[in-house]
Amino acid sequence: LRDALKRPLRDLRISVTDRCNFRCSYCMPKEIFDNDYKYLPHSALLTFEEITRTAKSFIALGVEKLRLTGGEPLLRKNIEILIQQLATLKTLEDRPLDITLTTNGSLLAKKANALKAAGLNRITISLDGLDEAVFQKMNDVDFPVSDVLSGIEAAQAAGLGSIKINMVVKRGTNEQEILPMAHYFRGKGVALR
Repeated sequence: LRDALKRPLRDLRISVTDRCNFRCSYCMPKEIFDNDYKYLPHSALLTFEEITRTAKSFIALGVEKLRLTGGEPLLRKNIEILIQQLATLKTLEDRPLDITLTTNGSLLAKKANALKAAGLNRITISLDGLDEAVFQKMNDVDFPVSDVLSGIEAAQAAGLGSIKINMVVKRGTNEQEILPMAHYFRGKGVALR
C-alpha cells in the first residue's frame, strides 16, 4: 500500500468502539454526545474475529503497526482477547506486529496487567493537565486526574514499554499546564507530546 506521495503505508488504526466515558470538548462534546445520542449497536461493531481477519489482510499488504482506538477502547468488553488474537500475527518479514493502544487512561489501572499479558507492546494515554479543575473541565465528566496517573503507573509496573502521553492544548483552558506536565513526566520514562 502507498499513499498519494508514493510512501508505503505501514500503520493501521482500528477503532474498536465509538463509545467513550469522557466528554472532551475537542473530541466528544456533551452538546452532541448527550444522553440521546445513538451509538452504534453492538451488532454493528466488527467482531474480534472480523478485526483480526481485516488486520491480516492489511498485513499482507505491508502493514506492520496496529493502533487500537475508539472512542475509548478499554470500554470494549474483553479487549484483551482481541489483543491476544492480534499478537499472534506476524509482519511480512515474520516479525511480531507493533501493537499499541490509545486510551484516556480511566480504566488503565484495572487493565494494565491483562493488556500486557495479552501481548500489547505500547500504550498512549490522553492527558490534558495535572490540575484537577483543569483536567475535569477538559474531560467534562469530573473524572479525577489521580486515576489517570494511577493508570500510567500501573502501565509502567506492568512493563508496557514506550508509554506516550498526548496532551491537547486549548488556548484559554489548559496552556498553563504545559510546563507542569513537562516537569512531572521528566525522567519518568514517559514521552509527553
